[in-house]
Amino acid sequence: MTRKPSFALNALAAATLVPAAVLVAQPVPEAFTVVETGQSFGTLQEAVNAIGQGRGTIRIQPGTYRQCAVQEAGVIVYEAPQPGSVTFTARSCEGKAAFVLRGVGAEIRGITFSNMRVPDGNGAGIRLEKGALNVAYGRFENSQQGILTADDPQGRIYITRSTFSGLGTCENSAGCAHSIYIGNYSSLTVRESRFERGMGGHYVKARSAEVVIENNSFDDANGKATNYMIDLPAGSIGRIADNWFVQGRDKENYSAFIALGAEELLHPSDGLKVENNEARFVPGLTRNSVFLADWTASRVVMQGNKIAGGIKQYEQR
Repeated sequence: MTRKPSFALNALAAATLVPAAVLVAQPVPEAFTVVETGQSFGTLQEAVNAIGQGRGTIRIQPGTYRQCAVQEAGVIVYEAPQPGSVTFTARSCEGKAAFVLRGVGAEIRGITFSNMRVPDGNGAGIRLEKGALNVAYGRFENSQQGILTADDPQGRIYITRSTFSGLGTCENSAGCAHSIYIGNYSSLTVRESRFERGMGGHYVKARSAEVVIENNSFDDANGKATNYMIDLPAGSIGRIADNWFVQGRDKENYSAFIALGAEELLHPSDGLKVENNEARFVPGLTRNSVFLADWTASRVVMQGNKIAGGIKQYEQR
């Protein structure tokens, strides 16, 4: 029986039920309201600037926007009235992303990001350059990357009930792009989310010191030229648990589902828990792979995983 998180699929269903929006020209009068002051603005950037170094919530009217914004300071919540009712598409700031974030922190609720492409191949819905980030009920689709970050060893990232679809590429000189690509952060948490239809690279790549990746689905059945489901190239502690993985046919690298420490090691991995996951191939596919490939020789705790035939549970490399 196939097990997939229902909440991520419900968020996706909510998005698909929203009537097709007309791509609005800029600015859009009163589309962006700062809740605390009641002020409304025609562009997202104006609303961000109005909050400045303070704290505030920007409520966005339903619609599809060709806009982007850069947050330089403060703590800002970006909020759609219902998941899937607000989409930012095909417009990036600084050649990076729809939302470029380098304030103290940001929270993004119920917003869809689509068709983000830039010349260096790293076009993302969100580019996080420093600070904390929360994402809930988001959708990232048909772009070079979903979320891309710089390094912030004191920062934390929390992602829940979101969908990442049709992301990734290895066709540009800057190297591969991924559905999620996290730099050297203190911690990354991904819960109750769906990854599907990758277009290259990895589904989750993270150099964070700690990861919590729980109750997600990684559906590679319709992926094209993809690599690992989870890549922790610098080593990590934490927990990878209760996830569902299916590896598809069209792979650039099918040697492993999860890779640990394949690049320069920044963090210890002793005590990393990999437990109660399910992993298999798409029906009818016969090949050999490894569930966890480990370059660190760490003491990894593996228990309760349900692994299909042809998949070796653990291999030290």
